[in-house]
Amino acid sequence: MLIVLAKAKVGAGAMEPARAAIADMVAASNAEPGCIAYAFTQDVLDPSVLHIVEKWVDEAALAAHFATPHMAAFGAAISGLDFQVIEALKFHTDEGAPVM
Repeated sequence: MLIVLAKAKVGAGAMEPARAAIADMVAASNAEPGCIAYAFTQDVLDPSVLHIVEKWVDEAALAAHFATPHMAAFGAAISGLDFQVIEALKFHTDEGAPVM
């Protein structure tokens, strides 16, 4: 399994225009074969920061995700906005276990 943790910085006035594109991206990504989970969250201490959390079954599923039409549509939708991914890391892991 792969876990992707990413962070984006969104400039003043860009969050609202990006919101529909984010919602579309989350819905379409979660429907992809090989996607276990896909979510954007807004940082409670800094609302200009978004955290993106993804879980994929394998490298092939992640590679397929990058080639999807909704990924291209998302890129086009945010291209004119002050929206910058400032970090994106992937981790190879097992299936995990409950913390408690």
